[in-house]
Amino acid sequence: MRFSRRTLAAALTGLALVLSVGACSAGDAAGGSDGGTIEVNFGYIPDFNGTSLLAIAEDQGLWEKHGLDATTSSFTNGPLQIQALGTGDLDFGYIGPGAFWLPASGQAKIVALNTLGRADRVVAQPGIESVEDLAGRTVAVPEGTSGDMILTLALEDAGMTKDDVELVPMEPPAIVAALSSGQVDAAGFWYPSLATVKEQVPDLVELADNTDFEETVAFPTAFVAGNDVVAEDTEKVDAVLKVLREAMTYRSEHMDETIQLTADFNKLEVADVEADAANVEVLTVEEIDELTQDGTVDTWLTGMQDYFVQAGQLEEPVEPSKFYTGDQFVKAGE
Repeated sequence: MRFSRRTLAAALTGLALVLSVGACSAGDAAGGSDGGTIEVNFGYIPDFNGTSLLAIAEDQGLWEKHGLDATTSSFTNGPLQIQALGTGDLDFGYIGPGAFWLPASGQAKIVALNTLGRADRVVAQPGIESVEDLAGRTVAVPEGTSGDMILTLALEDAGMTKDDVELVPMEPPAIVAALSSGQVDAAGFWYPSLATVKEQVPDLVELADNTDFEETVAFPTAFVAGNDVVAEDTEKVDAVLKVLREAMTYRSEHMDETIQLTADFNKLEVADVEADAANVEVLTVEEIDELTQDGTVDTWLTGMQDYFVQAGQLEEPVEPSKFYTGDQFVKAGE
């Protein structure tokens, strides 16, 4: 966990009140409506997509600038963060495309798009040459993630379903170990974790990737918030969106620095983060605004819902506006 510095010392209460009033009148950093700092609990996945903006926010002092005191917590996947949003243990989190069905089913709100993923793969042990060759074999997958999504799409494209393979649900660290040791034949998984597997299995075969399906299904990543947070704490949501927007601008303009900051934040090698970032299409804040306003994001979300319905994860599609608060994201930049 990481904690940002508090902007005012409790021991200087009297002086702080005067300074706070003066700062607000001068148009400086926003705080709570009472002039205090707003606490926010933010979840992430320790990869480039899930962490780069948080690493920038910490380094550039963006939390403090917008009157926030952020506590950040690492998770292995998106669905776990959605659960934490539901219990109130998190205010905000990060999810990959495979978990978008959870907000679509009403369990959270998508408050900001982030990137387009290119890191997902269906991989197999040497000697397996096609998706069709997976019939009857053990295939590991982290359920409800983009790895699950890429596997389902690849099987469907080959005229197969999950019933045609021996599906083994696993958490990401377990998949790394299982693939590396040959305990499973294949997996629906992602980089940078696959780079670790390839150190042990250099001839690992890639059977499918995101680009095979991008004409029909997008793979966006996003930041999410708890339903109660969005409904009841607009001040906190607006402040967080301002932080994310400023961090997006920095990321677009300073990619090398962002990779270094992300590596430092997650205690990873810079080369590993650089390889991870190579599988990502970074969206500028202006692009996200335009894609939101011209209806492109709604098209993506509708197509994804169609996939989730077919996959049995969603009963029926809903209007994207029910779970994507894009108008608030755009307004935070005004």
